[in-house]
Amino acid sequence: MTSSNTSSHPAGADRTFQVDLRGLVDLLSHHLYSSPRVYLRELLQNAVDALTARHRLEPAAPAGAFGIRLYADGSVVRVEDDGVGLTEADVHTFLATIGRSSKRAEQVAEQRADFIGQFGIGLLSCFLVADEIHVLSRSARTPDAPAVEWRGRGDGSYTVRTLRASARPRPGTTVTLTPRADAGEWTRPAQVHALARHFGSLLRHPVTFDDGTHGTDGPGGAPVNPEPAPWTRTYPTPGARSRALAAYGQEVLGFTPLDTIELDLPAVGLKGIACVLPEAVPAGRRHGHRVHVKGMLLSEQAEEILPEWAFFVRCVVDAESLRPTASRESLYEDDTLAAVRDALAERLRAWIARAAASDPDLLARFLQAHHLAVKSLAVHDDEILRMLLPWLPFETTDGHTTLDEFARTHRTVLVTSSVEEFRQVASIASAAGLGVVNGGYTYDRELVHRLPEIKPEASVADLDPATLTAHLDPVDRETELAAAAYLARARDALAVFDCDVALRTFQPASAPALLVDSREARHERTRSQLAREQEGGLWGDILGALRQKAPRAQLILNQLNPLVRTAVAIDEPELARTSAEALYGQAALLSRRPLRPAESSLINRSFLDLLAHALRKDS
Repeated sequence: MTSSNTSSHPAGADRTFQVDLRGLVDLLSHHLYSSPRVYLRELLQNAVDALTARHRLEPAAPAGAFGIRLYADGSVVRVEDDGVGLTEADVHTFLATIGRSSKRAEQVAEQRADFIGQFGIGLLSCFLVADEIHVLSRSARTPDAPAVEWRGRGDGSYTVRTLRASARPRPGTTVTLTPRADAGEWTRPAQVHALARHFGSLLRHPVTFDDGTHGTDGPGGAPVNPEPAPWTRTYPTPGARSRALAAYGQEVLGFTPLDTIELDLPAVGLKGIACVLPEAVPAGRRHGHRVHVKGMLLSEQAEEILPEWAFFVRCVVDAESLRPTASRESLYEDDTLAAVRDALAERLRAWIARAAASDPDLLARFLQAHHLAVKSLAVHDDEILRMLLPWLPFETTDGHTTLDEFARTHRTVLVTSSVEEFRQVASIASAAGLGVVNGGYTYDRELVHRLPEIKPEASVADLDPATLTAHLDPVDRETELAAAAYLARARDALAVFDCDVALRTFQPASAPALLVDSREARHERTRSQLAREQEGGLWGDILGALRQKAPRAQLILNQLNPLVRTAVAIDEPELARTSAEALYGQAALLSRRPLRPAESSLINRSFLDLLAHALRKDS
């Protein structure tokens, strides 16, 4: 809140920046702080730091001897602490200069170890709800220190007065705000109490709240943080501890945890819990975590404390050595945070390992809800892969089962590259005795191919059309010759789709046709078609150089199906052509892949032509 008169400076002399305090407060409210409610957090934080300094000054003082008292009655908000207090020199140095922190006088290492705040602008947040800040303080450093009064106003002006010691009989600081009319949402007594509970429930110093009515709480006010963090308490049994931690997780996070993982990293003074979500979450959605620093709530949405794959848990932690950003609403990305993230990830891996080794029921419930998260972890973590790959569920031709069970009944495990390929071949492959896994889902194909690392006796191969058609029985030569004319007309009708037609026998007999056509084959045919259309140009030369022999789709008709046996006997050319188009359209629909416009048109046309033929025949 410094200012200078530039007209008194000679040319070329150093000048002091002019500070528009209202503009600065507007900047803070719109770009630094997420909400005006942070004013109370900043006041609590200043009070906690003052108490920390008081304890360092008087290390023999018993725990709980110094505390923080909040008062709000609708007309004022007051925060009083028994901290180290300020001298008049301190007031001029630290309250009248924007950006300077009273902790700057300490060694940097000591500052980071002992104090929450480091930025010296927290008091400005009070201007988000009030036009004037009144500070009354008395230093604990000298027994007969006078009281000092500082009044700062939103226009950037301030006054300082030295008062008799009796103006504040005990050392410490009292900050009083007279809220603006438009700030009632954040300064009502009930809201102040709720904010104090929200930000300060885990503070290590006693904090009380008084709304002026006294009531049943007595003149001392209601305790804001009546109990320490649950992980710091002792319990009669491990089961009681586990239940207490789960109850706390449910209270602050809003869901009943599937399990609770206790977190303890002594190197950085971190303690807390990770609560396993009872239901699956969409892949990639990261939940924010509730992070306290030295007991003060920093953020409820701190995503950065855990790796991306850990979206199956939400954490509540309190740490000593994590560094907040300037807004004190998120964590500063540094080597310490990276080390904490890695260490917490290891704790989650260890929990999964314990569940796999000793609690199969818990593991099954966890995998049922979070198999995608575990699959993403197993892809990059060999230890998790070895532990959990046999337990993970996959979609197969035997239904949803584990790879361990599937590999016991299928010597060779075939895996598709897409969901649509699996849909095309599942029923036919199952009837033919082939073991096929749907590899089209995220991580599945890569994980199935790593099965031999866990079970060396298992064999894994990609499924291609040749593998499937090799397991379909050919028809006898006489039947093939009798159907030759129909097959020729069918090939001609489907040439526009680069589709060959063959006659085989396969189960189930209820399936009239199978369309074998991979996504890669369709892409290659599209590229070849584009090259032909661009023939002669530079782009055509480039595509032509890339072009391979375009693989063809294959419509395999099932001779065991009565409809197919009737169709191949059709002599009328147009009706034979229409029936082949209808069989292609039905097989394309059963493949569940997206239809091209030409295929949708073909399905409509063939249906109408067959209907018209049936009506003519009946008439």
